[in-house]
Amino acid sequence: MPSVDFELDPGRDFVELNQLLKLVGLCDSGGAGKAIVASGAVCVDGAVELRKTCKIHAGQLVQLGDVEIRVGAAA
Repeated sequence: MPSVDFELDPGRDFVELNQLLKLVGLCDSGGAGKAIVASGAVCVDGAVELRKTCKIHAGQLVQLGDVEIRVGAAA
């Protein structure tokens, strides 16, 4: 399963789920990210997540298809 490590920007505690999908290149825009989330294709920490702007914090694992995104804190 491919995995992507995403580091939050310094001073930020979270990233919105639809924006995370855009920032790691799994969709072209935040709007496309919202559509993907609404379809039920995204899991956060093993549970289906339908909230498009759900706040994703360091330490959480996001899955879309066979891709895992590990979110970390800024170094």
